[in-house]
Amino acid sequence: MGRVVITGMGVISPLGNDVDSFWQGISAGKSGIGRIDTFDVSSHKSQIAGLVKDFDAEARFGRKEARRMDRFSQFAMAAAEQALANSGLNLDEVDRERMGVYVGSGIGGIQTLLEQEATLRGRGPNRVSPLLVPMMISNMAAAMISIRYGAMGPTMSPVTACSIGNTAIGEAFRLIRSGITDIMIAGGAEAAITEISLAGFGNATAVSTRNDAPQQASRPFDAGRDGFVMAEGAGILVLESLSHAQQRGATIYGEVVGYGASSDAYHMVATHPEGHGPYLAMKAAMREANVRPDEVDVISAHATSTGVGDQSETAAIKKAFGDYASKIPVTANKSMTGHMLGAAGGAEAIALVKSLGTGIIPPTINQEEPDPLCDLDYVPNKAREAKLSIGLSNSFGFGGHNAVIVLKKWV
Repeated sequence: MGRVVITGMGVISPLGNDVDSFWQGISAGKSGIGRIDTFDVSSHKSQIAGLVKDFDAEARFGRKEARRMDRFSQFAMAAAEQALANSGLNLDEVDRERMGVYVGSGIGGIQTLLEQEATLRGRGPNRVSPLLVPMMISNMAAAMISIRYGAMGPTMSPVTACSIGNTAIGEAFRLIRSGITDIMIAGGAEAAITEISLAGFGNATAVSTRNDAPQQASRPFDAGRDGFVMAEGAGILVLESLSHAQQRGATIYGEVVGYGASSDAYHMVATHPEGHGPYLAMKAAMREANVRPDEVDVISAHATSTGVGDQSETAAIKKAFGDYASKIPVTANKSMTGHMLGAAGGAEAIALVKSLGTGIIPPTINQEEPDPLCDLDYVPNKAREAKLSIGLSNSFGFGGHNAVIVLKKWV
């Protein structure tokens, strides 16, 4: 089994549209959450989100190409462009039959669907765009990246709800490790902040209604949390076999050393209250990485800021790490970005790579009132410097999908 390294990263997020600005925001404890201004939210229960700002798709891709992609595909393509540029890969020298793309989206092109449904009702079936289906389906981000870069290896869109990013990275890691591919572009993208999705999450009482204080609304593990905050964006990584990366003299940012996946087998949307599924995924990831619990230096938590979700993740960490759980710093990026849904895992993997490389653990902001059932070290409100080598990143999704990756600092 070969080793797998990270050689490129790209991100579109509520905190910035490149890795440097994203990391600066995350490490400084800055919130990217604000009031939604892209449609009328006056009748919605939740009126806030982590919106991507200053993103001009036509300027990036040209008018014709931009209009052929839903917003989630635009985000994915922009993040992939960054990641490929960051990797320094010369695609003319790459065996593209051994280069693949695993990029997923939980909801896909919902904005395109809504726009074309309005066209159907208002102007008739003959005016519906022939591009409706290819723009809407969630595999199109992966497909467009594959087409753009001529990646002819395994290409697909894993759909595991909010654990997509980690699923994509983990499955891509295994493809490379087993010798099937040399290079994988992996991660997730989401652009689901629409009237209908906001209403659906609102009526499910899943999202925060702290509309008068958007930047304080996402508060994982805090006793005052009242739900997650929707967000959008993309996080894409370039993974390579170590031998391929070294042969071309690539800059290596980190190493993927383990991946674990499990199912709660419990409920459509509710997390198992005892966190058994997440525990199994963490245990499997550490086993594959050949890492003991006391060798993990930091945990990037899924931590969406929901009541049962944060409590069950805390319980899962305690079960997976035993007495050592209280000694491991646990950071929650979603306190600053909001929940980027299918894009969360990719973006949080990038944050973890930067954290391991810099020795800075981003804070979990909005920690004001302790929850007695959430009693670990959540790095409250202010970043912390520490000696870091190995980090674990959790991602969990509706339906009980759990995906955990273990990353290692490159030295």
